[in-house]
Amino acid sequence: MTRRWLSKNLIVLTLVSLTQDAASDLLYPLLPLLLTGVIGAAPFALGLIEGCAEAAAGFSKLYAGKFSDQIGRKPFVSAGYTMAGIGKLFVVLATSWPLVFFGRVTDRIGKGMRSSPRDALINDSVDKEDLGKAFGFHRAGDNLGAVIGPALALLGLALLNDDVRAVAKWAMIPAVLSGLLTFLVRDNFVKPSTKTKKITADYKLSSALKIRIFTLVAIQLTNIPDALLLLRLHQIGFSAKGVVGSYMVFSAVSMLLAFPAGALSDKLNPRLIYAIGLLFFALGYFTLGFTNNHVLAVIAIITYGVFPALTDGVGKAWIASLSPHEHRGKIQGIYQSSMNFAVLGAGIWGGALWSSQGKQWPLMIAGIGALIGSLTLLIIRPPHVQP
Repeated sequence: MTRRWLSKNLIVLTLVSLTQDAASDLLYPLLPLLLTGVIGAAPFALGLIEGCAEAAAGFSKLYAGKFSDQIGRKPFVSAGYTMAGIGKLFVVLATSWPLVFFGRVTDRIGKGMRSSPRDALINDSVDKEDLGKAFGFHRAGDNLGAVIGPALALLGLALLNDDVRAVAKWAMIPAVLSGLLTFLVRDNFVKPSTKTKKITADYKLSSALKIRIFTLVAIQLTNIPDALLLLRLHQIGFSAKGVVGSYMVFSAVSMLLAFPAGALSDKLNPRLIYAIGLLFFALGYFTLGFTNNHVLAVIAIITYGVFPALTDGVGKAWIASLSPHEHRGKIQGIYQSSMNFAVLGAGIWGGALWSSQGKQWPLMIAGIGALIGSLTLLIIRPPHVQP
């Protein structure tokens, strides 16, 4: 029986993500200013914090996805969104960078706890031929929250005379709302039998999955944390409002394109959509690393905004389409955690090579890496085989 792809669960989970992203993306563009300006930490600390935070998310994604295949999705979703709110509280109250580190890691552990089970729950709720649309719709909701958050930050900066810390505290309101909305999620998980549990424990990834995950993770090693891109804007003369406004435009571009990209990936090979996204990544990074011109920098941010729209939801749907029913959480956990560990590597090398002025070679190196990754996907062209 064909199910309606826009299910109640998908709508609720999208609203949960929208409100959490409003909180995260109200705080996120302020983080470089809070850390390097208010607290006085070095750019390397920013790269280290973001890289370690993503690695923490990676560890929790790996285990949460696996155990959600055994005991259900909703407990991890609710706990994850609640923990993310607690982490944000530590960040907005921090007076030193180690406290920011603790808060960001706590926030990202919460993200890891919820992400794989949530995406497996989306997978459970729709038919396979609609996975691109479903993940694209969810990603569009994510990005709508990422537009609302910076808009609230801009309003706060205007009303509170650019008081970054005071505005950051506003993030707690949508964070709490997000946690409350998780109680409306319906877990349609079916507890596996003892025999199924044994099969699950012995399950090994197929060669098709291994190849795709390895390829996407290798490409992700070029993806420097976005916080460093926002720091770049600040370095070339953008005000706090300019940085937040640019981030809002970036999120708006991603929001508008996420659903069309997901729907298109249902009709075409998702490899092609992902490869095109990487071309936009390369162009945006290279331009932002090279220029000091504000107009070109904004164009670069807009260009870069196409990248997550064409890759985030598409990548998850691509992996989901190759995942057997009883291993959805585990496979999403392996894929997403591996991507997070790659961001750790990118954060460390990007932060270590970051300079205080002039051209930013880490961004240009990352852009070249993304271009190579795009060409690799286009040239290798593995068949899109479903289980």
